[in-house]
Amino acid sequence: MFTGIVQALGAVRSIQSGSAGYCLVLEAPELPRPLVDGCSICVNGVCLTVTRSDSRFIEFDVVPETLSRSTLGEIRPGEMVNLEPALRAGDPMDGHIVQGHVDGVATVRDVRKDGGGYLMEFTIEAGLLPCIVPKGSIAIDGVSLTVARVEDDGFVVALIPTTLERTTLGRRRPGDKVNVETDIVARTILAYLQRRPPKNSQGSVTLDLLRENGWP
Repeated sequence: MFTGIVQALGAVRSIQSGSAGYCLVLEAPELPRPLVDGCSICVNGVCLTVTRSDSRFIEFDVVPETLSRSTLGEIRPGEMVNLEPALRAGDPMDGHIVQGHVDGVATVRDVRKDGGGYLMEFTIEAGLLPCIVPKGSIAIDGVSLTVARVEDDGFVVALIPTTLERTTLGRRRPGDKVNVETDIVARTILAYLQRRPPKNSQGSVTLDLLRENGWP
């Protein structure tokens, strides 16, 4: 489990075919060590397992399924990625619960200045919109953010300059793709109601009732 608080940036050095699919090598000397082989690290919002590391480089095995469902399939040497090691018991929970399981890929539609910060707009597939709630949490490329607004075909987040400086989001431009993980709480509630609809009796919680009271 992660929190969406990026601790370091890493540079992609190579991604090549290997025995377990692909081998991704990152240069990330600023990520806290030691790293134990087999530990989990969130890479641009994707939970990956460390296969080998030293004081400068980190290697991961990445299966084709992960590459096809995230932006890691399009990553190239030289690109920067957001990194966060797994949460340990007793660590501060400064962001929100992030699993590192990407729900989908969104496209940056617009980036514009707004007062002392910036607004970043995204287009995303309609199937994910019910899990994106105004003022709720969302992880974009592994960064914990608050949803400012939900639209018919996407959503908007507000970014402070510090977030733009310390993560890859400051490099994103219209047309770029990003990994998206919706809030697990919203996702779990919606899945439960869809799979086990309650009886339509007085006092029951239904999808129609939630929509009437502000659910997307």
